[in-house]
Amino acid sequence: MSDPIADLLTRIRNAGNAQLPTVEIPHSKMKESIAHVLKREGYIEAVAIEGVVATKKIKLKLKYEGRKSVIDGLKRVSTPGLRRYVASDEIPRVRNGMGTAILSTPAGILTGNEARRQNVGGELLCYVW
Repeated sequence: MSDPIADLLTRIRNAGNAQLPTVEIPHSKMKESIAHVLKREGYIEAVAIEGVVATKKIKLKLKYEGRKSVIDGLKRVSTPGLRRYVASDEIPRVRNGMGTAILSTPAGILTGNEARRQNVGGELLCYVW
């Protein structure tokens, strides 16, 4: 797999479209950090790490409003073939502030608003709305 973050986003998107209650994703520290940001921002209900070292999985409990997923869309921005870096004053607002930009910064995985507040830039990983 050449882009594990795109795989994470695709699994979440597919599970939401299929109205599945949970989705399992192979574990990595980066994916775990992104999952915790999604939980903190209210896009998913719960994050659980299961298994032992070699077979760890991240189990996400998705959030729904009626029969519709809370997550309307996910978009990968920086890809392995074309990295996209932004300074703290260049961080885009997603859907006029109704969405969230997720960045990988020296201070860790942060949302666009947190990165602006801490005045740090970094790699623009994805948009969630």
